Amino acid sequence: MSHETAINKANLQAIRSASSPGLLRSARIEEQNELYRQMPSVPIETWNNKVGEMHDAVMSQACKLCEETMEQEGFGPPPTAYAFIAFGSAGRSEQTLWSDQDNGLVVGEGDEAKVNAYFEVFSRKLTQILEHAGYPPCPGNVMLSNPLWRSSIMGFERQFMQWRELLGWEQVRYLMIASDMRHIGGDPALSGGLREVITRVMEQGSDPDLTAAILRNTIRHKAALNILGQVITEQTGEHAGEFDVKYGLYIPIVNAVRYLALQYGIKSSSTWERISQLYELEAVPSRWLESYRRAFDTAVKLRSLTPPENEDGMLSSSHYLPQAVMKQKEIRRELRESLSTVRLMYRMLQRQHRYAERKWL
Repeated sequence: MSHETAINKANLQAIRSASSPGLLRSARIEEQNELYRQMPSVPIETWNNKVGEMHDAVMSQACKLCEETMEQEGFGPPPTAYAFIAFGSAGRSEQTLWSDQDNGLVVGEGDEAKVNAYFEVFSRKLTQILEHAGYPPCPGNVMLSNPLWRSSIMGFERQFMQWRELLGWEQVRYLMIASDMRHIGGDPALSGGLREVITRVMEQGSDPDLTAAILRNTIRHKAALNILGQVITEQTGEHAGEFDVKYGLYIPIVNAVRYLALQYGIKSSSTWERISQLYELEAVPSRWLESYRRAFDTAVKLRSLTPPENEDGMLSSSHYLPQAVMKQKEIRRELRESLSTVRLMYRMLQRQHRYAERKWL
């Protein structure tokens, strides 16, 4: 066992045994700092997996601490089983060291009044514990403290079907968020049940309207490359001259690969796994998928190269790549190659979208 591996295991054990939110925060800071130190010397996918292990350990332990807090404060144990689930980059196992809250809660059956009362308080307290452990609230309020993302399997199914019937931009965005869900803590059977519901709801073969709506949402974020092949940077504001890695490169790849995965019935939420399974299914020419993977590797690496700030020991960062980093020859080359790949991806999707709109109008 290498020295670095031993440190990581010790830090994860400290996270998993933390007996208070304060100790959980301290243990996370130790592991976060060690991972940041290792980043330049570890392959990006391997490093990203280690980051995901840290976040999973922190979030899972936060659930346990929340249950203990509820009992100590007289609320008793959970009145039914529950599953704590992640969405967004956490659902795809693609978080940076700095990450906000994108989560939800699947609750089991039971006395409706008791279940709702308990988990309303539970959700509020778990949100607070996670915030103390370094996860700020989701700007879009995709959190278990929001009743929209806290329900039984049947409740979620009704909500998903309503979104599918409406198919407005916001409803389709919510369906895309749900399709990236992943189990974190609690009863895995509930998460598995919700995954089955999502799969049924998202089956596209017999619903051309859903296919067209997903395509419309997918092609909204395009590659930040102009017709001259130049990288598009921010024109004004505090980030003028900097590159928006998240929305200029990372999100376009995530969205495009997600669309292809849904089209072929792939259940995995990880972008890397989705690309691998598309390769196995021979759904897309292999040379394209190899380009997608290289571009995605670059996107994940560049997200973690945005300069961090240290706030009371916790790292945080914007999703903008500064000019100093962009001027590095290798970074500039990788960025342009990746954006060129994304542009080709989106040309293909735009052709599909135009065909779908003409065919099903």
